[in-house]
Amino acid sequence: MGGGGGFFPTNIDSDTIKQEVQRSLDTTQEKEFDAQISGRMNELLKQYNDRDETDLKRKLDLIKKLLNQDIENMLDVRFGGSISKNTYVDGLSDVDTLVLINNTELLDKTPEQVQNHFLNKLKNGLAGVKEVDKGNLAVTVKYNDKTEIQLLPAVKLADGYKIASPDGKSWSKIDPQGFTKHLTKLNKDLNCKIVPAIKIIKAINTNFPSSRQLSGYHIESLAIEVFKKYSGEKTIKSVIETFFDKARSTVLKQIKDKSKQSVHVDDYLGGNRSDKRKAVSHQLDITCRKIQSANKICSINAWNEILGDL
Repeated sequence: MGGGGGFFPTNIDSDTIKQEVQRSLDTTQEKEFDAQISGRMNELLKQYNDRDETDLKRKLDLIKKLLNQDIENMLDVRFGGSISKNTYVDGLSDVDTLVLINNTELLDKTPEQVQNHFLNKLKNGLAGVKEVDKGNLAVTVKYNDKTEIQLLPAVKLADGYKIASPDGKSWSKIDPQGFTKHLTKLNKDLNCKIVPAIKIIKAINTNFPSSRQLSGYHIESLAIEVFKKYSGEKTIKSVIETFFDKARSTVLKQIKDKSKQSVHVDDYLGGNRSDKRKAVSHQLDITCRKIQSANKICSINAWNEILGDL
């Protein structure tokens, strides 16, 4: 009768044992697969984070020097946009800068007049530049090395800034720090996984057809909406998977601009459920289904196609 352990209870049949063994093997394979994909993402993030800061500073210093010619008091150039939020991706993000015009003769000028001043100073004074052009809000310097620096004239206030209104004809108060604070808090709540995930999402976005690509600011705003009540795994891979799953429906509705720069961050897609929004939603859905399929069959190659060779 004796005998210790070392045998399976008689009430468990062989099929059940096989199922348990298979589940254990599947779990091990999934963990190994997740680790490989995470490694690939970390490689990409290292590439994105290795931007040439010395070259960028050199470009901005020269721009500042040119803009300050013949101005009684100094203009100041500050990082804004993706760099201030740390979601900048070298080669994938415009370098947005605020050009503060405090205490200068430009204070009494309209936004358009200030931009014309920028345009005239920069058009023939920069080397390695493909084009300098003016929009409603900013002057953009496009370099031959594909760097784009957007120069946004701004007036510093006690509690924010004034920049050009959407039509470019008057000054409008904004609060860029308000949006940055939202994103920073969300990133902290998710173990600092939101910012690196956004960088990879921006890279994936560049592989979309141009008519279905999202702006960088829109991607960041969508992330804030998508992860308001997130309770899933706090890994970069899981955050990316959830983004594409939720964003395909979230993108169908307009998002209010927390920076107050405009009414909505995504006016370029039109109103709620517009044809443009449906097209972008379809693109996000395609990517979501590709991710689900890659995970189901544990395909590294399928994930590499999604991430792209950037």
